Amino acid sequence: MTTATAPAADTVAPRRQSGVRRPSLLRLTAVELRKLVDTRAGRWMLISIGLIVVAVVTLLLIYAEDAEQTFFTFFVTSLLPVNVLLPVLGILSITSEWSQRTALTTYALVPRRERVVTAKLLAVVLAALASLLVTVAVAAVGTLVAPATGGAGTWQVDATLILNGALVQVTGVLMGAAFGLLLLNPPLAIVGYLLLPTLWSVLGGMVRPLRGPAEWLDTSRTMEPLFGNDALTGEQWGRLAVSLLVWMVLPLAAGLVRTLRREVS
Repeated sequence: MTTATAPAADTVAPRRQSGVRRPSLLRLTAVELRKLVDTRAGRWMLISIGLIVVAVVTLLLIYAEDAEQTFFTFFVTSLLPVNVLLPVLGILSITSEWSQRTALTTYALVPRRERVVTAKLLAVVLAALASLLVTVAVAAVGTLVAPATGGAGTWQVDATLILNGALVQVTGVLMGAAFGLLLLNPPLAIVGYLLLPTLWSVLGGMVRPLRGPAEWLDTSRTMEPLFGNDALTGEQWGRLAVSLLVWMVLPLAAGLVRTLRREVS
């Protein structure tokens, strides 16, 4: 009777433990950018931004005074409506996980929620910068066309204006994302973002005791100098920083805490 002997240790094939690598932040950002285009609301929001810029420049070419048909006028005027839509895009990007009930899948694949939130914020910032490039391009085309229709078509603009435009677009979309993180509900976040700053702006102009604080907390006032060619003073930068702290940084921080703690069902 023979007994089976165990194979030698050196003949046993070693087991290989294969682990799944977590996706990089770059890949997560690319996924969030694709979500902006794949969803119907995000896709039409991006299309609307481009169409509005073209419409604004076209109307200026038709109805604006000849002397006002300049790159500065085309660019600054186009920024205003875009700056209203971009925060809504930020809100939809953040709240889509909860409104479309995909949060369970997303956070199961990427358990560290702060990485998903960071990717979403990076995606909307890139979308804001892309909208700025579209605005610059359309404004440039309008400036080239203006002389043919009798307009001035001048290019006298400081590079600081472009940088200020980027700051306006990025902070605007991040403010929207902050409200989205804080409220986690698309209609509620959109209404809150549009209503609260507007209400504060109205009260700051009507109620005398609030006029002083409004100079520091009303973003419509603190951002107004960014739409000019002149460099901001130290006091203007300070007022802008304080207003963004209240309307962007604090809601972002509070919203991140709520998102990390909220139960996913």
